[in-house]
Amino acid sequence: MSHVRLIWRKSLNAVMLTLTGVAAFGVVSILFLILGYFIYNGGHSLNWDFFTQLPKPVGELGGGMANAIVGSLKLLLLAALIGLPTGLLAGVYLAEFGGKALGFLIRYTTDLLNGVPSIVIGIFAYALAVEPVKHFSTLAGGLALGIMVVPITLRSTEEFLRAVSGSLREGAMALGASKWRTIATVVLPAASGGIITGMLLSLARVAGETAPLLFTALGNRFWSPGWSQPTAALPLMIYEYAISAYDDWHRQAWAAGLVLLALVLLANLGCRFVLNRRGTIRSV
Repeated sequence: MSHVRLIWRKSLNAVMLTLTGVAAFGVVSILFLILGYFIYNGGHSLNWDFFTQLPKPVGELGGGMANAIVGSLKLLLLAALIGLPTGLLAGVYLAEFGGKALGFLIRYTTDLLNGVPSIVIGIFAYALAVEPVKHFSTLAGGLALGIMVVPITLRSTEEFLRAVSGSLREGAMALGASKWRTIATVVLPAASGGIITGMLLSLARVAGETAPLLFTALGNRFWSPGWSQPTAALPLMIYEYAISAYDDWHRQAWAAGLVLLALVLLANLGCRFVLNRRGTIRSV
């Protein structure tokens, strides 16, 4: 009986190991399939002009998306300045000070905000930052993306702070450090790798959003000086070029999608690097 049971366990283990391997291979294959499809369709459109020139007028071939690349960077900068500090401080409050009732309310609200469709956030940002001044702007687009950054940063910060050992807090406070000094000099540095990873992932998450920008940044085929004018962005240009009737615009849309995908992949690799580096430092 024991021999039959051993054979059954080994067979079941082999089957489950095979299924998990097939599932992992399927996920990786889909990723490489998407990446290869973008490279095949848009790789030949990537050149120096694509990164340095403005879009050409309708009917002319060539041109680039330099304004959209700069616009996306400006929007992400604003989103980081608005969303990352807010999410970080709120996450610290929930992990270190939040009570049961208030903490539950904040977490529930955060989860709801994380599940709100991005187009709804775009409409809210439009009512808040566009309608009062009667024009679209980079600031309005950054506000919309910043709102979307908050819940991801908040929840990741809270989880990584809660993972810090309580003995570190007790040791710092036993030496006479105040609660805030303990958090700032002991707890936050201990969880910094995970917190930075959550921040990078939140920015990568909003980098490809289009719907909020349609209501706020609007788009621009020229350079956008300052922060109070409509601005181009890679997701907006991809949307505009993809639905057009021009083959050259379609090729540039594929190229822009490849650039955007590459930026997201680099952000994820950066997260991995930060986590691995923190793990190596701790092991030393």
